[in-house]
Amino acid sequence: MAWLLFAAAGIAVLGGCRQDMQNQPKFIPLRSSEFYSDRRSARYPVPGTVPRLEDATADQAQLDPNSYYLTGKHGNVYGNELPFDANTPDKLKDVLARGQERYNIYCTPCHSLVGDGNGMIVQRGFKRPPSYHVQRLRNAPLGYFYDVISNGYGSMPDYGSQVQPADRWKIAAYIRALQLSQNAQESDVANPAELSKPEETGIRTPDTSLQPPPPSPQPEKGVKR
Repeated sequence: MAWLLFAAAGIAVLGGCRQDMQNQPKFIPLRSSEFYSDRRSARYPVPGTVPRLEDATADQAQLDPNSYYLTGKHGNVYGNELPFDANTPDKLKDVLARGQERYNIYCTPCHSLVGDGNGMIVQRGFKRPPSYHVQRLRNAPLGYFYDVISNGYGSMPDYGSQVQPADRWKIAAYIRALQLSQNAQESDVANPAELSKPEETGIRTPDTSLQPPPPSPQPEKGVKR
């Protein structure tokens, strides 16, 4: 009889340890956790994870929310180079073609096909954005345009949910090419083949050296759209 009592007691104890469905051991998205020192329930991918991002390299930095790829900044300074390879005429052509396609879809209603800020909804009363061809924006680095597309600025909403990071960079590259096309001199088209080279468009790509990138012109503070 003793062993029956012992078995019954064990069953009773085990019964009290069951996990009810309404009390599931999981983390709700964006909810904090006391288990980790940074109190984030969502964890970074393990080292070596290959990002599933268009045109991204298998670099862990691409998944870091503070990386250049996702911010357009080196620390607090806007960068002026693309974060992926476009070092050949064919690759640059593909980048600009995709950038033009996305620009025509998302940007022309306000900024127009030529980037002068006189898009169709502006003609119908919406606040006019600045022309891309003013000197301030001609001097602005690519990272600045990426940041504005990602986070919005002034009366412009953000397009972070509509446009993927790689496409934001391609739009920024197309804006630079658009600026070049609308401000070209006769001497610039004397040898059209030269304009197909990345260095001739003003669009820089990643430097493979260990040297930090040169400082880029920064947009003036306090200038509203």
